[in-house]
Amino acid sequence: MPHHILVADDDPHIREVICFALEKAGMKTAAVSDGAAALQAIERSTPDLVVLDIGMPEMDGLEVCRRLRHTSDVPVLFLSARDEEIDRILGLEMGGDDYVTKPFSPRELVARVNVILRRARPAAPELADDRQFAQGKLTLAPASHAAAFDGKPLALTAIEFSILKGFLARPTHVLDRDAVMANAYAGKIHVADRTVDSHIRNIRAKLAAVGCPEVIETVHGVGFRLGRCG
Repeated sequence: MPHHILVADDDPHIREVICFALEKAGMKTAAVSDGAAALQAIERSTPDLVVLDIGMPEMDGLEVCRRLRHTSDVPVLFLSARDEEIDRILGLEMGGDDYVTKPFSPRELVARVNVILRRARPAAPELADDRQFAQGKLTLAPASHAAAFDGKPLALTAIEFSILKGFLARPTHVLDRDAVMANAYAGKIHVADRTVDSHIRNIRAKLAAVGCPEVIETVHGVGFRLGRCG
């Protein structure tokens, strides 16, 4: 079945371009022009992913994502007319999965959407990754896309889950930023260093909230490695 994508942007031309590109890639789309309409559309029928413009009037994309994360873990790809680092960091820390700056290449946007969807979609039963990953009290089950610390479930985005899985697959290795992102993004998609740092910071915050402050350690000048997770 085709994926259903909700596109929320106050610019009708951008909505049209995005929907055309996604539909050409075999997806189904719905489009809204403001944040309130986006929340209403998601409440009626949860899409597989939301393309969410940050700079909408009335209710901006950051506020939409903040409210959405109270009730849903639907993947979010943010759009912004400005390449402002603060927007990127806030968007990712609000629970966004990725970030694209306008003007953007429709082909790149579709590629990023596909990456997020692949990470979020459970594998078919016959292809499921049935390995269990564990370090200390931290456990990951890729087949069911479930993560927990000391029995407490973790609400991770698809990208966060893939990053953490990459660390658990090589628990004694130090991973540089390129290696961290290779675990989360496919193809030749460029991801800024600060985007990597934002995802790492989100993972640390979520684990700290359930009693694991040392999930990912920084090795200065080299990269990151998995902590004891005790």
